[in-house]
Amino acid sequence: MFFHADLVGDELVLDGPEGRHASVVRRIARGERVRLTDGRGAWAEGPVVAAGKSGVTVAVDERGVVPAADPRVVVVQALPKGERAELAVEMLTEVGVEVIVPWNAERSQFRANPERVEKMLAKWRAWAFEASKQSRRTWFAEVAPLASTADVAKLVAAAALPVVLHEEATVPLASLHVPPTGDIVLVIGPEGGIAPTELAAFNVAPVRLGDTVLRTSTAGVAAAAALLAPTRWS
Repeated sequence: MFFHADLVGDELVLDGPEGRHASVVRRIARGERVRLTDGRGAWAEGPVVAAGKSGVTVAVDERGVVPAADPRVVVVQALPKGERAELAVEMLTEVGVEVIVPWNAERSQFRANPERVEKMLAKWRAWAFEASKQSRRTWFAEVAPLASTADVAKLVAAAALPVVLHEEATVPLASLHVPPTGDIVLVIGPEGGIAPTELAAFNVAPVRLGDTVLRTSTAGVAAAAALLAPTRWS
């Protein structure tokens, strides 16, 4: 799967970084079939009719559009430490989450300034972009701007199904009913846990995954997979 912003036309030239990756890294040759997507649901496929170091040309003989997912899964991910952020974004993308919202929680230990936030968002979006291609998604995962606790509270209030994970909750995640439409907003706290003031701001009963406590980088993918299983994986 390769990204192409404009899928109009019978022959599509894949150049730039994507084209070089196809020709130099993947070594895709003339005659091989390639699928392209705009990351927003549309795809086009066909054989490679020309290949060079700068890219490939695809003769489109098949195309289609995949409808947007409904219900949509939005994961609010508290900022993990170090390389665990990359792990979280990659796994959430691969499992099928539509929107990842980085959250600067009280216990995230992230000192926000414009330069640091910009760099962080660029990394998260690059990870989601690559993971979307790797998992052959036609709709690429979106990384939203950095959210405050007040921003997250608004998302939770507007959700068709708000899900706040907390290790001390008594309600099991498996008891929740997944709605047929709307946003499922899943809130994952930082390694130190969600602060009491944050739980109060969200104003919903928290739930637990099970008897064990997962790291912030893995809790989201486990919960998202459990919620998606009855609808997308059945």
